[in-house]
Amino acid sequence: MPEHIKCLIIGSGPAGYTAGIYTSRANLNPVLIEGMQPGGQLTITHEVENFPGYPRGESGPGIMSDLRQQAIHCGTDIRAGMVTHIDFKQRPFRCIVDDNHEFVADTVIVATGATARWLGLESEEKYRGFGVSVCATCDGHFFKGKDVAVIGGGDTALEEARYLANLCRKVYLVHRRDAFRASPAVQKNIFNTPNIEIVWNHVPKEILGTQQGFLKSVTGLLLSNTLDGSEQAIAIDGVFVAIGTIPVTDLFRGVLELTPEGYIKTQPAPFTNIRGVFAAGDVQDLRYRQAITAAASGCMAGIEAARFLNENG
Repeated sequence: MPEHIKCLIIGSGPAGYTAGIYTSRANLNPVLIEGMQPGGQLTITHEVENFPGYPRGESGPGIMSDLRQQAIHCGTDIRAGMVTHIDFKQRPFRCIVDDNHEFVADTVIVATGATARWLGLESEEKYRGFGVSVCATCDGHFFKGKDVAVIGGGDTALEEARYLANLCRKVYLVHRRDAFRASPAVQKNIFNTPNIEIVWNHVPKEILGTQQGFLKSVTGLLLSNTLDGSEQAIAIDGVFVAIGTIPVTDLFRGVLELTPEGYIKTQPAPFTNIRGVFAAGDVQDLRYRQAITAAASGCMAGIEAARFLNENG
């Protein structure tokens, strides 16, 4: 027998848990399905200093644990599982979890997030959170006055490099080709920034570092020349991987309108092309990708879901 609910939230993380807080307080009795990575990308972030309310900083898992507990305290019914099938052709919407439990929901909030593209190096995994990052805005503060490398050649990589150049002594911008994909205006800024050194035609081969007990630190980056295979090492303190993100939207292809990059199109946020279905967090945000903006969009989605039900029953 299907379980009929007012609001189903698909995905956790700052957007999902915040949507749970707001829809709970609006008496929607939401059910939140946490998905494959409860808490989202922040659970693999070692230390966070830019999330409001933590004056001395906090670990990513610590922040997500607090948000989760707050959602539960407000009344969100959080359940483990994966949404494996959806039917948004008509309201109420049908969603099946783990191929066996069916929900019939009057509104749905999609907060499945996005995952960073990684290089795929074993050493990258080893030093992730200890000098290897995918977010300059999140972690650049820890590298003030130090030398870092940014990997990538698109707008995001160049914008990350420019941001880090204001904090770091030197920024190596490593790109596998001899020309950037980024827009001309962004490229001009990079070429005019004196402490950015561009390393053309190279790809990372290994991230170098040290480890003493549980303490790890990056000390360098081994690069391979894409033209002749030669190798060189540069001494750095941090590596920022900026080769793109992958929105978790496979479930919604052909159902919700997506951008060319695969993100859910919201015009404006948090509205999708289907009335009663809302999107929040990184699944619809290619520009900012911050925990606080994800939480804010979760708030917006929760408010709009409540308004929708008040207006449409």
